[in-house]
Amino acid sequence: MQNVKSLLAGVVVMIVSLKSIAQTDTSNAPVLTLKQCVDKALENNIPVKQQGLQSDMAKADWQQAKANLLPNVNGNWGYGWNQGRSINPYSNEYLNQHFSSSSVGVSAGVTLFSGLQLQNLIRQTGYAFHASEMEWQQSKDELTLRVILQYLTVLNNEDTWHIMTEQVEVTKKQVERMSVLVQKGVNGSYMLSDLKGQLANDEISIIAAYNALQTAKLDLAQLMNTGYDKNMKLERMSEAALLEIYPAGAEQVYAAAIENLAQIKAIDLRAKSAEKNVQVAKGAYYPTLSLGGNLSSNYSNVSNTLIPTTITSVETGEYVTIGNVKNPVMIDQQNYDQQKISYNNQIKNNVGTYVGLNLSIPIFNNLRVTTAVKKAKLNAKSAAYNATQNRLVLKQSIEKAHQDMASAYEKYKALLEQVTQYKESFRSAEIRFNLGTIVSTEYLITKNNYDRARLNLTQTWYEYIFRTRILDFYQGKLSL
Repeated sequence: MQNVKSLLAGVVVMIVSLKSIAQTDTSNAPVLTLKQCVDKALENNIPVKQQGLQSDMAKADWQQAKANLLPNVNGNWGYGWNQGRSINPYSNEYLNQHFSSSSVGVSAGVTLFSGLQLQNLIRQTGYAFHASEMEWQQSKDELTLRVILQYLTVLNNEDTWHIMTEQVEVTKKQVERMSVLVQKGVNGSYMLSDLKGQLANDEISIIAAYNALQTAKLDLAQLMNTGYDKNMKLERMSEAALLEIYPAGAEQVYAAAIENLAQIKAIDLRAKSAEKNVQVAKGAYYPTLSLGGNLSSNYSNVSNTLIPTTITSVETGEYVTIGNVKNPVMIDQQNYDQQKISYNNQIKNNVGTYVGLNLSIPIFNNLRVTTAVKKAKLNAKSAAYNATQNRLVLKQSIEKAHQDMASAYEKYKALLEQVTQYKESFRSAEIRFNLGTIVSTEYLITKNNYDRARLNLTQTWYEYIFRTRILDFYQGKLSL
């Protein structure tokens, strides 16, 4: 273990040197941290926002399911014109004339029992809402993981580019030195041609590495949905993370994933929602008992009232004989005038109320309920299968990811040893080449071996981080 740590410490020195090179960029672009990149991506990503809207809609369905337990209250008002034989709503008499009428009322109703459909619907939509929340979280976690991997890809390509830049500088110095020696006739021109050919290869590699770096920056900018900036600078990762192998085993990662991964929670909640939907469908087999009532009144423009006016004396048709003289008998008679009853007074005077129970018993409904129950059961079974399948796929994916991580770590240790040996070999070859004891071909083979080993080591360093971040994702603990 001590030897491994010594080797790991060696690469830290190399990566720190790359970090210092990366920080010599004179551009004024701000340095973006991993958290800033993730936050920008989450803020600007349209699919994530749409998933959030889906969660909001599921919440509205849940709230509506709970509101279904409340009474249903409605008001109504109407005004119309009648022609021909119609009923006067004020006097309830038939009229054969043109008149206008109005009605106003308030009705209310509440379901007392419906086979527990309303209660089960609350639970079903509640599970669906919490599932949509987990799906929203899953979409954010997946985007976060994509940003992390792309962030590391930029750093990897940046380190690769700097390594190749160092290679070119070493080759340039040898070309300059060999040019002097050839001019002096110390070495043959073929050795200078070999070095110039190597320099051309190194410069082509730099161009490819730079293009790969800019492509990685472009991909990261697109994930964040921001403008591409070729001078984008990223904060470097901590090198200490590679000193120890990933601590959790595959079984431990899987156990944590079952408990914490949003995707698994969402699938389980969808299965529970589907199971509860079966109870909702079965509720249609039972009678529905509801309580209802209304308060109403009406108006008619032909409704009149009599208003007392004067009193007059009129003959009754009878006589009283006094002294052989017939005197008519008089009586006082009240006189009246007809007056229209106002709209407000009619509404006040014609108020009526109604309260009643209504029982609806399902007898035969073309097997609609039976079919609905059957389909709900099939959906519940499908959701259960889906949950089982996702657990199986998750376990296989974690086992593969853990194996890839362990393989990357072992490869990294082997490459670190290779870099250590090739570094010493190249140092010795450079000394001997400068002394003229070996030819350019042998020198270039040694240099290319060392350069290739350094590139492989850097790529494996980042590959290991890729794998550990994936395992963190499965456990629901992505660290930024």
